[in-house]
Amino acid sequence: MFRKMLFAVLVALLAPGAAAKSKPLQIYSIDVEGAQATLIVSPSGQSLLIDTGWPGGRDADRIVHAANAAKIKQLDYVLITHYHRDHVGGVPALASRMKIGTFVDHGSNQEDSDVTREDYAAYQKVLSGVRHLTVKPGDGLPMKGITVRVLTAAGEHISQPLPGAGEANPYCDAEPKPPTDKSENARSLGTLITYGKFRFLDLGDLTKDKELELVCPNNLVGTVDLFLVSHHGLDQSNSKALVWALHPRVAIMNNGAHKGGNPDAWQIVHDSPSLQDLWQLHYAVDAGKDHNVAEAMIANIEGGSDGNFIKVLAEPDGNFAVSNSRNGEKKTYRK
Repeated sequence: MFRKMLFAVLVALLAPGAAAKSKPLQIYSIDVEGAQATLIVSPSGQSLLIDTGWPGGRDADRIVHAANAAKIKQLDYVLITHYHRDHVGGVPALASRMKIGTFVDHGSNQEDSDVTREDYAAYQKVLSGVRHLTVKPGDGLPMKGITVRVLTAAGEHISQPLPGAGEANPYCDAEPKPPTDKSENARSLGTLITYGKFRFLDLGDLTKDKELELVCPNNLVGTVDLFLVSHHGLDQSNSKALVWALHPRVAIMNNGAHKGGNPDAWQIVHDSPSLQDLWQLHYAVDAGKDHNVAEAMIANIEGGSDGNFIKVLAEPDGNFAVSNSRNGEKKTYRK
């Protein structure tokens, strides 16, 4: 009798669904008012912050607030996409507030601009005595349970298609040839983060000339579930050939009230095949009502910024949920 009971218990424990449910991947799109700060926390509790917002304490405090919400006490990695002030400017203030394990970037600044040289110098001062990695396309970061893969860096991109990618891109022929961008934007460190079947793409401020190298004539990336709209929704980025080839199911635009959210770029993302929803960090005041989503899906409304964030919880089966910290609005997207 005892053996039969023991056998029954073992069968129950080994049955599908009996194991503990996988912890979600957490993604916080933090309001840094038209800059970028995206916090990623792996199921194992490791953390990656992509960019640090503007200089000063406000954005650093908002990053700390998001870290507290995610229940982490340090940042294992801080990845700087490029050296413009709205991405690297917050490094000194953040380093004074949180322990940072490793900084990750694309290498030295190559932009001929006084303000960029100034911000790069301030960043270099913080790097002294801290672990630092320079990465190139094809590299990754050792984060348990998720894959972090570098797709673009320092003006270069992956040379071979990712698994399942590589098909001819039908949107390339109609794409106008963009001007060459010599700024740090074109050198953005772009990453693809994968958790099981879930795929999240963040290309920083990568501009159209470099976007097209990544997806034309063949799409080297494939499709994604979640897309962080490039360059805050400005039309120097977000080419139709890129966005439509990615077929994102959901997009998040990290625009400000008066920065980003350009109507042309917004429309390309909004009309992308397979897109179910577009979420925004701010109401784009200058774009008008026709080029903003419903208020329920905007974290910060016209006329102010309360630091509200957009949170994503993703499962390895590809299902994920997006919520708005301002009003509790939440939607679930199933594979």
